[in-house]
Order: sequence, then C-alpha cells, then structure tokens
Amino acid sequence: MNAAAQCAADIDGNAQVNGTDLTILLSAWGTNGQGTFDSDLNDDGIVGGLDLTIVLSGWGACGPIVPAWATLIEAQPDPAIIPSATLRAQIAATGYAWHVRDTQTEMEMLLVPPGTFTMGCSASQSSACSADEGPVHQVTLTAAFYLGRFEVTQSQWTALVGSNPSQFQGDGVPDAANRPVEQIPWEAAAQFAETAGMRLPTEAEWEYAYRAGTTTAFHGTPSVPEGTSEDTQLGARGWFSGNNGAQGTPAYGTKAVGQKAPNGLGMHDMAGNVFEWVNDWWGNYESLPQVNPSGPLTGSFRVLRGGNWLMGAANCRSSARYLTVFPSSIVGFRAARNP
Repeated sequence: MNAAAQCAADIDGNAQVNGTDLTILLSAWGTNGQGTFDSDLNDDGIVGGLDLTIVLSGWGACGPIVPAWATLIEAQPDPAIIPSATLRAQIAATGYAWHVRDTQTEMEMLLVPPGTFTMGCSASQSSACSADEGPVHQVTLTAAFYLGRFEVTQSQWTALVGSNPSQFQGDGVPDAANRPVEQIPWEAAAQFAETAGMRLPTEAEWEYAYRAGTTTAFHGTPSVPEGTSEDTQLGARGWFSGNNGAQGTPAYGTKAVGQKAPNGLGMHDMAGNVFEWVNDWWGNYESLPQVNPSGPLTGSFRVLRGGNWLMGAANCRSSARYLTVFPSSIVGFRAARNP
C-alpha cells in the first residue's frame, strides 16, 4: 500500500518520515515522481519545493499502515490482550496496524510480527510428544503477516461460497452462524482463502502464532502470559473432549468462536474447537535451522493443527500435528493474509 493515505510524507511506507524519504524525494527532483515510489506528494505533476515541505513538516514517526484491503479497529496492541511488552514492541516495529477487519469477508485479523522460535516437541504433564513432532529445530520468519483472530465461521463461509457444509447448524443450533465452519476439505479451504485474497498459513507460521513467545505445551493467556504445560489448565484456553458436552446434549460439538481466553497475540480457539488446515504437505521436520519453511514440495496429505472439540488435551498442544484425507465435523481452518 502507498502510505500517502496514512501519512502523506512517508514515501516508502515504513511508518517513519526520515532521511530515506528525503533521499527518494531528492533523487526524483524535477520529475513527475513516478518510479519505485511516488514522490509527487501533492500530485501537481512535478517533484519540487512543495513536496519537500510536506516531507520536512512530517518528519518523524507517523501512524501504523492500514492495508488497502482492511479497515482499522485498533492501531496499536492492547496491553490487556497482549501483556508482553516485547511482543507489543515487535508488532509496533513492523509499521502496520495491529487489529484490522478485512472489508470483503468482515474477518477480524491480527498482526503477527517476524521473529525466531523453537518449533517442535512441547510435551504436557500428561502427554508425551509423538515422533513426528521432532526433531526440535529453530525457525525464523522474516516477514509480518495477518492471521484471523478467530476460525472462519459458518456465516463468513456462507457469505462468500453460498452454501454451508457444516454438521452443527439448523434449527437446533441457534448460534451456528458464529460457530466455525467444518467438514471442509483442504482444497475448499484453500480456494476460499484465495477468493478472499488470503491464504492458509504455513505450519511454521501457525505454530509461531500459537506459541506467541511461549515454549510450553499450551499457549499463554492475558492472566497467564507465560503459558502452561498442565493439562488441567487447558479448559480456560479451548474446547476439547474434557469440557465438551456428551453426545446428544445441546453442548455437544463445536462452539461459537471467541469464548475462551485468547493467546499472547490475541487469537482465540487455537487450542481446540476445530482442527485447522495449514498450507503444508505432510512431511518430516529438518533438524537444521530453517528460514520461512513451507514444507515439502509434494505429498499425499496436508497438515492439521490445533486440536478439536472431540479429542483429548494431547491434541491441543502447541507442537501436536495431524493429517487426514477427508473432511469431518472436527476440521475447519483459519485464514492468513500478507500486509
């Protein structure tokens, strides 16, 4: 996005008006300013003294950039939701707004800053890791991205696709519109995301966002930001077999999104409700450090993350990963988008 709408003097769109912007302006002096960056800030057809005045008067920091596809909800991270000062600083440093709404789908999206984390096995007090959660390895993500605050809901799916495959809907499910869409094959989830200008997160992006700076089996919350590995504490974070109603009762099945505590980046339901498709083909991890890994180039199965309402606490751990070839009422997804 050209940042002119957000901060007229910020030529390169990095939320700072400084020597870089001045250099860009001076290198285009006397021209119409059309190049890698638009330097004709007042749109009078020539880069000159008036444009220089705009840069000098706007010197310093300017507001976070709101992507062209979004409307602003909150520019800066809310400390009541993101208690980590480190994470708040990392988000602010990207220059992008923290909390936005995708104007086409009405999805709320939160910014995930770039960073490095340890990916793989995080056992809980009651559950060991499976072999496919290792080897533990370092991953660096070099670019910020937006991720859905919630899993894609039935109403959001239906508005774009026109039909609803979910099991938990109908007259007996009054809150169905706000429950996650389920029974979605990977191909349909990927097509939905592409149609909306979004994408599925990579497996590394998903786990990085889930952990939000923690190294424990289960993500942190505003009241317990360091996370926990105690299975008995999962109920505050997500829906799983331990707090889901028995079959045949009104509480059985998925739940409306956002009822459990968010993680350290503000995302809800990453530890339960429905499994979430990610973009990667299923494969073994590499032991060496990775930069922006996207998984195997080909494969037979796609990866699911995040636990679900039908299965136990072990499935909701930060490092737990699964695969399937068929959609079911425990399978949904969460969308990502580049700024």
